[in-house]
Amino acid sequence: MNLIAPLLSPDNVLVDLDASSKKRVFEQAGLIFENNQSIGRSVVFDSLFARERLGSTGLGQGVAIPHGRIKGLKEATGAVIRLSTPIPFDAPDGKPVSLLFVLLVPEQATEHHLQLLSELAQLFSDAAFRERVAEATDAAAVHALFTTWGTAHAADQRRAAL
Repeated sequence: MNLIAPLLSPDNVLVDLDASSKKRVFEQAGLIFENNQSIGRSVVFDSLFARERLGSTGLGQGVAIPHGRIKGLKEATGAVIRLSTPIPFDAPDGKPVSLLFVLLVPEQATEHHLQLLSELAQLFSDAAFRERVAEATDAAAVHALFTTWGTAHAADQRRAAL
């Protein structure tokens, strides 16, 4: 089952953003959530930076999953940002990041938060998926890749097993 599909609105997908730093990306994420989910941009920005100070959310392979807890948020929500030019992110492999999934969860979320992060890590470990996202022509195509991943991934695994 795809846990990501229900929390990713088509309006929360931004492709080819020109941003020069984590700060600029987090500012843009704040705008996305403020405009589409009425979550204050400064609340989003502060939450993402507070988490990032604990350690980089860069996974490697050009991917990061910045995430934060938001007081008063009722359910998890996410945004996908694909950058036009990769930026430094202190990822374990030292590679710059061009693809981010920004995850916001309720302040008290625990198990569900970990399940979402686990699924995102699994999704981003799929090199073919990362390549399809990089090659997608627009936000709608990127959204479709994220919301259908579980189905397509299961079908690929069945074919590989045969």
